[in-house]
Amino acid sequence: MRVFVTGGSGWIGSALVPELLRAGHDVVGLARSDASATALTSAGAEVVRGTLDDLDTLRETAAASDGVVHLAFKHDIAFTGNFEAAAAADRLAAEAIGSALEGTGRPFVLTAGTPVEAGRPATERDGHDVEADAADLDEGPQARAATAEWVLSLASRGVRSCVMRLPRTNHGEGDTGFVAGLVGIARDKGMAGYVGDGAFRWPAIHRLDTAHLFRLAVEQAPAGATLHAVAEEGVPLREVAEVIGRHLDVPVVSVDPADAAGHFGWLGGVVSVDQPASSALTRELMEWRPTRPGLLADLDEGHYFRAG
Repeated sequence: MRVFVTGGSGWIGSALVPELLRAGHDVVGLARSDASATALTSAGAEVVRGTLDDLDTLRETAAASDGVVHLAFKHDIAFTGNFEAAAAADRLAAEAIGSALEGTGRPFVLTAGTPVEAGRPATERDGHDVEADAADLDEGPQARAATAEWVLSLASRGVRSCVMRLPRTNHGEGDTGFVAGLVGIARDKGMAGYVGDGAFRWPAIHRLDTAHLFRLAVEQAPAGATLHAVAEEGVPLREVAEVIGRHLDVPVVSVDPADAAGHFGWLGGVVSVDQPASSALTRELMEWRPTRPGLLADLDEGHYFRAG
């Protein structure tokens, strides 16, 4: 297959591109910068220059491909307070790609996040109570959820569409995401913190296991499927803090929930909610089993604690 990947030089994409190439597929990656173009070329992918705002480029490249994986998202503006604009751009990009694939039977894999369900792990059946065509662009998370539902609705229009939901951490060497953020905060504060009693849980997966599941989705996921790229249903954040504290040789402390935002900054909301997620249905449907180290084992390998 000729697979078009947006975000192919990013954290997940840079693992997915070689995964696809090793399986015999050709990859064309969207590159918005010289650095991204160089990374994609070095990996063995073809490059098309453009951004998520270049809707004609997205439409034309998707039409010339045998399938699309949409990983890119405007994280640079989302994490600086303009999530709504990032979600709106994502919706337009998804519509451009989806319109090019209608009636072809080709795969379109969209990236989303695992939902939060009070008192239990979220499953692939949860989170579908959002109207596909009712995205309120003043509510970024709601708009992004509606985009996912819109992509799933393409299954009725001749697209083998599916949504890949990612957990809070896709860990591994080189990670600069949430786990790296916790390590940085612990280093700066001189203590490894967790909220309350530390029982809040994050679902987790190694990014190489994520890449493998994305490849399986492109090759065989049925139309309209929702998949959870989850290896560990819920890792207690106190246990994460304990490993961080041991490696940094700093105390492990409880942070009062009222002080979470002040202590953890932009991560305050993410560490203050219990959000486990299951992948039982995905494993059965895709005959997929993650094989890489779990989050605590990956932390213990030490690469999160190297200077710089």
